[in-house]
Amino acid sequence: MVKERDGGVVRRVRLVDVDGEHVTAACRFLDHLVDRGFSPHTICAYAYDLRRLFTFFAAEGMDWREFRGPDALRLLAFLRRAPSRRPAQRLGLTVVVGGPEAPGSLLAPATVNRILAAVASFYDWAVVAEEYNGDSPMQKRLDPALARVPDRHQPFMGRASRQQPMRRTATVKQPRRLPRPVDEAVLEQFIGSLKRLRDLAVFLLMLDGGLRPGEVLSLHVDDISYGRRRVTVRKRDDHPRGVRGKSRTERVVDLHEPRTLDAVSRYVMHERPLDATSPFVFLVGGKGTRRLEPLGYDAVVRLFARRLDKLGLRTPETTPHALRHTHATAMWEGGMRELSLQKRLGHASPESTKVYTRVSDEAVLADYTRALEGNR
Repeated sequence: MVKERDGGVVRRVRLVDVDGEHVTAACRFLDHLVDRGFSPHTICAYAYDLRRLFTFFAAEGMDWREFRGPDALRLLAFLRRAPSRRPAQRLGLTVVVGGPEAPGSLLAPATVNRILAAVASFYDWAVVAEEYNGDSPMQKRLDPALARVPDRHQPFMGRASRQQPMRRTATVKQPRRLPRPVDEAVLEQFIGSLKRLRDLAVFLLMLDGGLRPGEVLSLHVDDISYGRRRVTVRKRDDHPRGVRGKSRTERVVDLHEPRTLDAVSRYVMHERPLDATSPFVFLVGGKGTRRLEPLGYDAVVRLFARRLDKLGLRTPETTPHALRHTHATAMWEGGMRELSLQKRLGHASPESTKVYTRVSDEAVLADYTRALEGNR
């Protein structure tokens, strides 16, 4: 996979074979994603997934146009046995394959499903572009049982809707994991250890506002309203480091925690470079070559990890995004309604918000307490 960069931002991604030749169909599909306005990170993720697909074709001696429905099941089996070379950061048991000469862990179920979804998108494009004859090999089937799942999102018209529950034939069952909020004691040590006002403001916006890291780094100075105690999260793609917010919907996030806007205000007034012309709030300081450039996501991840390492508190699941999980969990436990929490977090689907309702169910806790008292 070859990334073509412009000013540090990935503008184009090319997939090449072992001979260094471009994989034409994959490259055209990736260009199509660029035209649709997908983020650089998303396009790179698609390229990595398609690399797995074309590795399968090479192993099978198959042309991608010959791929059919039964082959999708063989692809699934191929992915379930493919080792992952990346260091595993999963909780629980991990299956190690390959032996001493080829160590590695198996791809996670979520990773396999993501690859299969990317393959489905690739063939959907190929059908529309008339590069592939026939229907998509990543077939879907009616799944009436899915309609009987109570937690499943229902169409707006309910049972009157003609929308039918569908499921891909080739898919892997994966666990529905709970969000992992950061422990309060860890948060206190982490926040208290931050030396720079910039870093304090960045992480408090995630913790007290529930903003995604990309949303924090994409903020402009004009997006902050100190008098009304709120920030406006806008959809932008002009960050020179390729940072983007995930949500396509702009929203207003109220910040009534005094410490958050106070930290942002003190950073802008006392620490943010006075000669900055960039509209972005959070900039690189110091005297280096990148001075006055907008802060990038990789820098925030490294800063977060190094600080926790120094405190001896780092775990695989403790990431900057975990601060958003902590905020959402606290809001739900505090009594915020599900629809209000969905709007505050900027979730497009209520299914994304429902995960926080499983963290602490007060009704279940109350029934459990009554049952314990009844047995005494």
